[in-house]
Amino acid sequence: MLIKTGLPKTILWVINLLLIYVLLFTAFRLALIIAFKPEEEAWGNIVPSLLLGLRFDLRWISLLLLPIVLISLYPTFSPFYSERNRKWWTWYLAFVTFIVVFFFAADFGCFSYNKTRLNASALNFAEDPGISATMMWESYPVFWLLLLLLLAVLGLRWIFWQTHSYVIVKTDGRGIQYQRKWFLMASCLFGLLVYGSLSSQPLKWNNAFVLQDSFRSYMALNPLQNFFTTLRFRKPQATSNAAEQYFPVMKDWLQLPKGQTSYERMSKPDVVLSKPNVVLVLCESFSMYKSSMSGNPTGSTPFFDSLRREGAFFNRCFSPHFSTARGLFATVTGIPDVQLSKFSTRNPEALNQHTIINDFEGYKKMYFLGGDPSFNNFAGLLQNIKGLEMVTEGQFQSKPINVWGISDKDLFLEANKRFATQTEPFFAIVQTADNHRPFMIPEEEKVFQKRDVPVDTLKKYGFESVDEYNSFRYADYCFKTFMEAAKKEKYFNNTVFVFVGDHGVSGNAKAIYGDVWTQERLTDEHVPLLFFGPKWVPAQQRGEVVSQIDVLPTIASITGQTFTNTTLGRNVLNNAGGNHFAFIIHHDEGRIGLVTDDYYFTKNINFIKEELHFISNKKFTPAQQDSIKQKLSGVTTAYYETAKWMLLNNKQN
Repeated sequence: MLIKTGLPKTILWVINLLLIYVLLFTAFRLALIIAFKPEEEAWGNIVPSLLLGLRFDLRWISLLLLPIVLISLYPTFSPFYSERNRKWWTWYLAFVTFIVVFFFAADFGCFSYNKTRLNASALNFAEDPGISATMMWESYPVFWLLLLLLLAVLGLRWIFWQTHSYVIVKTDGRGIQYQRKWFLMASCLFGLLVYGSLSSQPLKWNNAFVLQDSFRSYMALNPLQNFFTTLRFRKPQATSNAAEQYFPVMKDWLQLPKGQTSYERMSKPDVVLSKPNVVLVLCESFSMYKSSMSGNPTGSTPFFDSLRREGAFFNRCFSPHFSTARGLFATVTGIPDVQLSKFSTRNPEALNQHTIINDFEGYKKMYFLGGDPSFNNFAGLLQNIKGLEMVTEGQFQSKPINVWGISDKDLFLEANKRFATQTEPFFAIVQTADNHRPFMIPEEEKVFQKRDVPVDTLKKYGFESVDEYNSFRYADYCFKTFMEAAKKEKYFNNTVFVFVGDHGVSGNAKAIYGDVWTQERLTDEHVPLLFFGPKWVPAQQRGEVVSQIDVLPTIASITGQTFTNTTLGRNVLNNAGGNHFAFIIHHDEGRIGLVTDDYYFTKNINFIKEELHFISNKKFTPAQQDSIKQKLSGVTTAYYETAKWMLLNNKQN
């Protein structure tokens, strides 16, 4: 029917291409929804996401097709002017389609991995191309995926070629004249689609987050929009004026002493006659709701569940964010890594950081990692620990099992041997890595036995696969192997062991904690925290909310160290009368918040959206809810601005 209108051949071809790309973009979105849609999510609720997503798709499709229209304003460059032009334009389409399909494939993998759309944070891993590529190769069938990608693009080029031929066949002999007005009109139409709106306000990335659900918001975006929008967040932005403005709010919230004019405060705990050793274990992806300590009936961590009964265990500890690099940064510095789309370990301006570990005078400092500490520049951050001995890849007797290095079991056993030979007090960080894709358990492992559990049972209680479940169980087995070996050594009785998750993992926690934890992604940050050392820490089970940034001040207090705290952590074993809270940031959508014993308050730094979610059985009147939101809105912003400022100003002397 369009052919009878007398439209130029190029415009007819572009219309066909537009339809092909709309089908392609929509197919990718539907595939993502089908693969990851929560079971309880009704399709009717996703319709707004699809409609908004179509607007984002039309923007990017228009950007792809607009060059054909604009350049064809000069007839000699039209795809129908010559056979050479036809080849050039179909290869142009093949190239841009390859980019589109690559982005969607990467987006699919990104959502599979951490339940977020592809964004500029992916560039953090591009800075470690070797390790990242090896991890991908070991975790996914990369060769076959790339081959499928290539075949798909070649297939689409063939379709583009065929539609070009179809337009020629249908228009031959009709005497259709070249008329520039059609190209100008098409350019204006594509310009409008790029703008994305008929109002004075263009379609913006943050329009997706107006939808009242994170999954629906993510489904409205496409990876091109999300990636290129979040690129601008990779440079830190901190203003001393904002931090200074909010200091009174933070001083009140943190209950700093009267007359305090900065965050620097010296702590002098009770005198300890001997210097206990410290072993701080940063546990990879140690998600609380997947563990036995949460009441999860899958029996994933029976040893740790027994161990926590003998120490000071906090069942509501939160990392400020998702990712290992950010978790290490927060633990070592006491600052939430609030830099958007780029790890602070990768930011030269944020690498020089004061850390309480340096106040452990007379201690030997050690760091153990089974793999390469250059990954995400862990080594750059750890250089702040004076005299640190780094025992990492290439320094072990054990052989690596995958891209992450030696197994956690071997890591613990080799670390234990070094601890047993120490003649002076030591502070050691052991960073595990096995509880992570590709979820490999050493082939030579004979004692640990895998267990088969029905997939529907695993999914009900938060696990995506049997491999992930057994990897989680293997982490518990490694903890058991380490502690049993340590008990045989003299250093054991004079050591404080601390276990904390580097971050959680998003997933279905509804059977354990209810809807809010899953829908608001508290599962990303909820981790176990255990201080174990019967000689030093009385056994106690604690239910108040604490943060990963509280770990070092608490360790220093337990061991009787005089220390200077320049950031935001607290001694959570002695916080009588203090606020119970943890700051959380979801970088990808710009959402910040505070979780307390009773509720989780969130707001967005990119647009106005504030919400209050209840996580306890307490009831609050509407007036009380308004009062809570008003207070926490100011505190949350103050915390965020203060953390931004500290990233660049908490300098090591």
